[in-house]
Amino acid sequence: MFRPLPTFIGLRYAGAQRRSDDSAGLVSFISGLSMVGLILGVALMIVVMSVMNGFDRELRERILGIMPHATIYNTSPEIDWPALRDQLAASPEVVSAAEVWQVNALARKGREVTPLLVQGVNPDTIVQVSNIGRFLKPESLASLRPGGGSDGGVILGRGLAEKLGVKTGEHISLIVPNSNDSGGRQAARLAGFRVTDIFHSGTSLDQSLALVSWQQARELAGGSGGAGVQLRFHRMLQANGILRDLLHQLPAQNFYGSDWTSTQGNLYQAIQMSRNLVGLLVLLIIAIAAFNVVSTLVMVVIDKHSDIAILRTMGASTREILLTFVSQGALVGLVGALVGGILGVIGSLVVTDVVDAIQSLFGIQFLKSDVYPVDYLPSQLQWSNVALVVGAGFLLSLLATLYPSLQASRVQPAAALRNEQ
Repeated sequence: MFRPLPTFIGLRYAGAQRRSDDSAGLVSFISGLSMVGLILGVALMIVVMSVMNGFDRELRERILGIMPHATIYNTSPEIDWPALRDQLAASPEVVSAAEVWQVNALARKGREVTPLLVQGVNPDTIVQVSNIGRFLKPESLASLRPGGGSDGGVILGRGLAEKLGVKTGEHISLIVPNSNDSGGRQAARLAGFRVTDIFHSGTSLDQSLALVSWQQARELAGGSGGAGVQLRFHRMLQANGILRDLLHQLPAQNFYGSDWTSTQGNLYQAIQMSRNLVGLLVLLIIAIAAFNVVSTLVMVVIDKHSDIAILRTMGASTREILLTFVSQGALVGLVGALVGGILGVIGSLVVTDVVDAIQSLFGIQFLKSDVYPVDYLPSQLQWSNVALVVGAGFLLSLLATLYPSLQASRVQPAAALRNEQ
């Protein structure tokens, strides 16, 4: 005979009900529902966690891959920025550094006007702190050479280009309002630029970022303010403390700085909080599905009273009866968790393509970079999450079997058989 006996009987009970009476059919139906609920709960949680991991990855690798971890500024026009860049790059905490001149401006094309952040960059150093080159044509950055006036080139994000209705090769005007001219009056500076390339990073930067040469940005700013050195650190999450240490090492010449937490920190915290909240909610779904096993096993115990009594009269111990129903619930939990895990892995791998296909089919866009940090649904599968979710689903199912199994082990043979007569 199959050993151990409780496992053999439990597996038989967990299998298809062969009796044709209504109670057996109802027990089988509820058992199937509890397994399906567990499968869906586990699969859903894996997919949701993968999506939240994807948002976290896109923030760190894509958004912060383009934007620096920190920037050090100084309002003095006398700063030797290349020398300061080399000094900061020599720090052991700094991966790379590049000079930049930032100007808040307005872009105009015909009647269309939109605000944007203009960054004047050195094409030779910007690629060391930013992966913007991944989204550009090879010759685009090389076109950002000092030329000034209408001969200057500008690289726009796709969102900006769409707002302005401009294409590569066309011209736009950049306006910097309220700049001081030599007479001290408030006047706007205006310069024409030819769009040399349009980048699509899939992030909110497409809606706000434009790149020009260092000299062109300086002329737009009127030679004052906005200059700085962008930095990339080995330890991104410690950017604030590293920035403070670097500022203390610089001479007291009104240097100040900002790190990525001041611009993207709220987004990072929102992603972490959303991951925790969504994970908790989906875990509750798994718990509800797992504890459906309780109702299933309670009905099985009621349906099998006579079988339990016969087993007891044949010498089955209380422990063996207990293990019989624990085995049945464990099988339901194991199958549900494993099948749900497989479906969750498959869903995590294809969810981005499925959403893209739906958007293309119906001509809609669920995520837009002017509202969300990215304009597509990212996903990153982590096997540690899969193991955690599958293990939690199985463990909850196993715990849910204890109460009905204890009730089964307390069935009195004489009373059960008397009620069957």
